[in-house]
Amino acid sequence: MAKEKIKKTDEKPKAGEAEELKHIVRILTTDLEGKKQVQLALTGIKGVGRRVALIFAAKAGVNPHAILGRLSDEQIDALKDVIEQKANEIMPEWMVNNRRDLNTGANLHIMASDLAMSVREDIDIMKKTRSYKGIRHERGLRVRGQRTRSTGRTGAIVGVSRKREGTPAPTSTKKE
Repeated sequence: MAKEKIKKTDEKPKAGEAEELKHIVRILTTDLEGKKQVQLALTGIKGVGRRVALIFAAKAGVNPHAILGRLSDEQIDALKDVIEQKANEIMPEWMVNNRRDLNTGANLHIMASDLAMSVREDIDIMKKTRSYKGIRHERGLRVRGQRTRSTGRTGAIVGVSRKREGTPAPTSTKKE
């Protein structure tokens, strides 16, 4: 029985071997940098942070510290499968970003372009129901209780009045 050499993904290739690095890896309609570690590259997907990326890498059986562009095609496919199909099943309930969805009532973890669309829909629902937050969104004001008396001002300059053009500029009273 012949022993087969198993090449680890984090090992650098020897001088005779060609280094094959995929510079761009496409997962969930997002182009990820191939020269980053898996856990950091996955954070390029909207809705995926470092902890979520670690969970995805562990469930796919991929070393989170390996370089994403050096992974084999099978490992990349396993990672894609976990992220695209099984994300809602493997995420703990307390870690999902859309708990008790209004339409389904389920706990969902929304990622990529679906996240922006979901946020926009939630804001539109608040506006239609005329909730306090919806009204603040409509008017372009702060929504989460921040101060508006002294900060967040837009438009004309506040606090300093300019001299009118008709009045002469003040002369220097400097003594020589």
